[in-house]
Amino acid sequence: MPNEQPSVPSGSYPGPFIKAFERVLVDEGSYTVAIGDSGGPTKFGISQRQYPELDIAALTRAQAAAIYYRDWWLRYEFGTLPEAIGAKLFNLAINMGPREATLCLQRALRACGNAVGEDGALGAQTRSAASRADSDALLAALRSEAAGHYRQLAAATTYGSTACGQLRQHFLRGWLNRAYE
Repeated sequence: MPNEQPSVPSGSYPGPFIKAFERVLVDEGSYTVAIGDSGGPTKFGISQRQYPELDIAALTRAQAAAIYYRDWWLRYEFGTLPEAIGAKLFNLAINMGPREATLCLQRALRACGNAVGEDGALGAQTRSAASRADSDALLAALRSEAAGHYRQLAAATTYGSTACGQLRQHFLRGWLNRAYE
C-alpha cells in the first residue's frame, strides 16, 4: 500500500505487529461480501460471523488493528517467535485458523530438522525450536507447508457441496499468493 499513511499510530503497538498487520491488510483487502463466504460481510479480514456485534462496513483500520492485536497477536503469542516467522504465522492464522497455521509451522520445523510434535499448539517446544532454526530456511519451509495446506483444501471433496469445492478452487490463487509472499 504505497503512499498511504500508516493505519495505526506507530507508538501504539510494537513494530513487528505493525509490519505484520500492514501485510494482513494487503492480503485481506477492504470491505467485501463474497457469495458463498460463510463469514458474511468482511472488512480487513474481520468477518460479521466472527464479530456479530460490529458494524463491519464501518470498521476502521485502527479498530481492526486493535482487534488483531488483542484477539490474535497477543492471544496466540506470535510476538514470541522470530519476527519473520511470527508475522507469517499471524497472517496464515487469520486465514486458515491458528491450529492449522501452527501445524504448518510444526511441519516446517520438522522439515528443517527440528523434531517437534504436531499438535497445532504454539507451545514452548515449538517456540524454542523456531528460535533455534535458521529463520530463512524455516520461512521457506513454512511457505511450502502453507501452500500444501491450501492446495489440499482446494482439492478436498470429502465435505461440502460441489459449489463449495468450486469456491475453494476460486480462492486458491489468492491463498497461494498469501502462502508464498
